[in-house]
Amino acid sequence: MLRRQGFRVALLGLALGWPVVAGAQGNGPADADWRRTVASVLGKPGAEMPGGIYRVAMPRTDLKVALDGVPIRPGFALGSWVAFAPHGEGLMVMGDLVLLESEVAPVMRRLAEGGIEVTALHNHLLRAQPATMYLHVGGQGEAAKLASALRAALQESATPLQGAAGPAGDQGVEGVDTTAFARALGREGRATGGVYAVSVPRAEAIREHGAEVPPAMGLGTAINLQAAGNGKGAITGDFVLAAAEVVPVQRALIENGIEVTAIHSHMIGEEPRLFFMHFWAVDAPEKLGRGLRAALDRTNSRAAGG
Repeated sequence: MLRRQGFRVALLGLALGWPVVAGAQGNGPADADWRRTVASVLGKPGAEMPGGIYRVAMPRTDLKVALDGVPIRPGFALGSWVAFAPHGEGLMVMGDLVLLESEVAPVMRRLAEGGIEVTALHNHLLRAQPATMYLHVGGQGEAAKLASALRAALQESATPLQGAAGPAGDQGVEGVDTTAFARALGREGRATGGVYAVSVPRAEAIREHGAEVPPAMGLGTAINLQAAGNGKGAITGDFVLAAAEVVPVQRALIENGIEVTAIHSHMIGEEPRLFFMHFWAVDAPEKLGRGLRAALDRTNSRAAGG
């Protein structure tokens, strides 16, 4: 299974038109210890994900962001990440960088110099102070080259690049009833760093010019819950939607008191065409779960436990 997933990811890099490194038709990266190389050069260790993907989380723990009086936890809506996967004798990378407005231009300039492409730039939240922007990136090449280019770009920001991969295991979320939320949502999640995170893959395969893209590369509907005080929860995240689902999901969210904060693309040339709908609300956990479930029911998402 891992070998087949790696082949699909390799096809994706070719489909996107990223330049092929010499000897890229081999059976795997020339650097057999590419995960160690990425961690060493980038300065931050990652974690293994399904499909042989190595994902590095870089939460903006340096930022103190608030929205509607709610202090935003780093893992709730401030989580930069990059994911690496084998591509011929090199790697491909995709990711999402959380930046202050003043950091966007210098980071983009460094990415261009390092051969990393920017596929989207936009907001996810509204009214957040300070405002944050989200930069989606992609590229292909050798482990050290990709990690060096990303590190050079990230050093134009204050993104922390030191420390462990992050806390592991279910640590619970104090101040909000995650059990009631999960029951109403009909989906189980995982609690880490004070955030209850739920990922919902789409039922159909997503392809970029015919090559399947693994969900761990950022193609699952993401739902995050954190405490907002007085037993209430705050929710944010994004729905991954086909074109025909955009309006029904938007209406379901609005009808249930959940604010739609952004609708946009993250990728270029994917099939079916995907749109990402971000949301925000503060309310009782059970009510939030019911509202999100009403929206999920209007999507072609994989069944719970599937």
